[in-house]
Amino acid sequence: MEESFVFQWSDIRSLLSILQWWAFNVTVIIVNKWIFQKLDFKFPLSVSSVHFICSAIGGYVVIKVLKLKPLITVDPEDRWRRIFPMSFVFCINIVLGNVSLRYIPVSFMQTIKSFTPATTVVLQWLVWRKYFDWRIWASLVPIVGGILLTSVTELSFNMFGFCAALFGCLATSTKTILAESLLHGYKFDSINTVYYMAPFATMILALPALLLEGNGILEWFSTHPYPWSALIIIFSSGVLAFCLNFSIFYVIHSTTAVTFNVAGNLKVAVAVLVSWLIFRNPISYLNSVGCAVTLVGCTFYGYVRHMLSQQPPVPGTPRTPRTPRTPRSKMELLPLVNDKLEDKV
Repeated sequence: MEESFVFQWSDIRSLLSILQWWAFNVTVIIVNKWIFQKLDFKFPLSVSSVHFICSAIGGYVVIKVLKLKPLITVDPEDRWRRIFPMSFVFCINIVLGNVSLRYIPVSFMQTIKSFTPATTVVLQWLVWRKYFDWRIWASLVPIVGGILLTSVTELSFNMFGFCAALFGCLATSTKTILAESLLHGYKFDSINTVYYMAPFATMILALPALLLEGNGILEWFSTHPYPWSALIIIFSSGVLAFCLNFSIFYVIHSTTAVTFNVAGNLKVAVAVLVSWLIFRNPISYLNSVGCAVTLVGCTFYGYVRHMLSQQPPVPGTPRTPRTPRTPRSKMELLPLVNDKLEDKV
């Protein structure tokens, strides 16, 4: 009886962790889109800077003040040699995501973001010449096909926003690949990652945001009917962005890899549905089919990757690791995409 209760509570905790993760993730996306579209605050660099500032403060409060997470100590030399390059790519990744939201609907942006598994596999194959099982390549076919169908049939297509989202996928893949080499030896969780990277990202982005968007923000401030209310919403999005990182930390410790993969793809579907209900952007039948095919492909890809990671090595072929987090050599790595820390903001 006691064992049954423990299992039931574990299931409930997993469900609650997924629901709160969905809530924060979808809310951050919707609020950012609302800022660009409804508040007419068309300054993605500044919005990203606000997110980094709030995340840096939040990380400090959680680790140093509240002591909810132990600090992972990093050598001062490694902070510049390892953390700074990662922060630079991290910064580009977030900025491109916000730039894409500025120009294209949430549904289209989220679908393109699902292209990340393909870009990661291709980059690792081209740059590191890694071996991948044929089933990995086959699982990418529906993802690529769904993205192509969605792009061709998108009624609100914008080339600049599309390119920003696509390069955002490349930045995400690069960040994931670099993390394996640059952060080797450090077992970062989402909170410690933000604690170290957000200050660097703020330092990198603050000056470009000021130079490129400063005059526009002053003009917006003087012409907007309710600037202070709008600023509260903008800074609230930064607080929510940090809370998203904390929610990822919680969901990581409450679900399995397979559950996380399925929940992550369902989260995209929820974000698409909620954004359509709020913004009413036109979506054609073929466009929705392309989005569905992409999400099914991502789920299948995650299943194939997990299945391969559990198989014993076949003699005469490059051996895959027992889990994606414990690679034996560069040639043995499974694709590093869809890791549990992928959605950091």
